[in-house]
Amino acid sequence: MSDVNELVDKLLQELRRGTITIGVLSQLSRPQYGYSLVTMLGDKGITVEPGTLYPLLRRLEKQGLLESEWDTNEARPRKYYVLSSRGKEVYMILLREWRKIVKSMDVLIDDKGGITYGDD
Repeated sequence: MSDVNELVDKLLQELRRGTITIGVLSQLSRPQYGYSLVTMLGDKGITVEPGTLYPLLRRLEKQGLLESEWDTNEARPRKYYVLSSRGKEVYMILLREWRKIVKSMDVLIDDKGGITYGDD
């Protein structure tokens, strides 16, 4: 059973890797700093480690999808991220594609073709 769990863990990691970007973009219509994103996503059931999030934010900013600004008014300076106009456009396209994928997968999963597993 350990081999099965290990395989499932790896497959889930691959699946999550592709969805975290959309999840992050979805939360940046208003400025957010890294830790607030970690908390916000976690509260909504999407666990993202800071070691995963911060490189993603830097990559998205480098791609022109995010804009950032430092707030040094607090005791601890924070870098706030928000979608750029390009980021909004890309997010809307990704969202449309995501919804198509979910719809198609729902059809595939719900159409069991006579084969059932476990609780299906």
